[in-house]
Amino acid sequence: MSWRRMLAIVIKEMRQMRRDRISLAMIIGVPVMQLLLFGYAINLNLRGLEAGIADQAGTAASRAAVMDMLATGVIAAQARADSPEQLMDMLRRGEISVGVAIPPDYERRLADGREAIQVLVDGSDTSVQNAAAQLAQMPLPGAAPAGTATAGAPGSGPIRVLPLYNPERRSAVNIVPGLIGVILTMTMVMFTGMAIVRERERGNMELLITTPVTRTELMVGKVLPYTLIGLVQTTMVLILGLWLFQVPIRGSLLDVYLASMLLIVANLSLGLLVSTLARSQFQAMQMTFFLFLPSMLLSGFMFPYAGMPVLAQWLAELLPLTHFLRLIRGVMLRGAELWELWPDMAALAVFTLLMMTASVLRFSKRLD
Repeated sequence: MSWRRMLAIVIKEMRQMRRDRISLAMIIGVPVMQLLLFGYAINLNLRGLEAGIADQAGTAASRAAVMDMLATGVIAAQARADSPEQLMDMLRRGEISVGVAIPPDYERRLADGREAIQVLVDGSDTSVQNAAAQLAQMPLPGAAPAGTATAGAPGSGPIRVLPLYNPERRSAVNIVPGLIGVILTMTMVMFTGMAIVRERERGNMELLITTPVTRTELMVGKVLPYTLIGLVQTTMVLILGLWLFQVPIRGSLLDVYLASMLLIVANLSLGLLVSTLARSQFQAMQMTFFLFLPSMLLSGFMFPYAGMPVLAQWLAELLPLTHFLRLIRGVMLRGAELWELWPDMAALAVFTLLMMTASVLRFSKRLD
């Protein structure tokens, strides 16, 4: 064994890594990104949940109760409503996470020790349920002391928290719809990320260039076969989720597939952009992992979106998985119509257009 020859190999590998700028960026970027994400963006202590207020009493006491609830920092007033029914509509559309309903006879209920305030919670996110449950322990000025009337009965305090859409607080109900997006993000970006690179490594790119196929036709042709694969994966998750975990589909099944198609096309266009940047299939896999990690952590799949700082939320808005989770949970768990969630649909469409345009332009430059 020659130490000199082994040292020469070591030097050769170091020089090779220095030339491979993408791998070098991954070596430095992945630990830095993980440290920043876990250190700053991940927060399980939710505050400032978007809330709608329906104060039908309109008295000084009811307004004081609302101010006390807002002072806890758990909720933040986002919208006003005239009735609990309007709060339910806002919850279904995903405009708010918590709805506070105060009845017209608020003061009488409070004096009698009965339920005086209902807190409606979007139970499709179990972390929001856990945070909103803190409001039930909040004392209200003027409430009858414990032990009078029915105040001591379980669940009959002055503030009652009602978790909607997932009253059993089953984590599978929240996780399984999100898994559709996670699986599609991982597979679609990786498959197409290696598509153009594979053709280049096998020497087929020169043959494709000499054919009448245009650059746009080549890009779209690379994308279309994987859309079918993505729909098959979506079907598998839906069937297994319903069979094994009894995850409901309260909305239209067609809306579920339309939302999945939006994410599939968005991820495929992103994968095509990756394939124009990578020089090898290994680099394409590295870049896929680099993109997949923030999607997992910032989209709201693993950690609550409401607990992230503002900068992390802005970054999350750039990720297709963030918008898909709002769509799929809204349709499957809350029974919302897809058109009611149009801002997230528009965000996915714009993302797809930008990524596909950048892919075509980037690919044309590499052919010159």
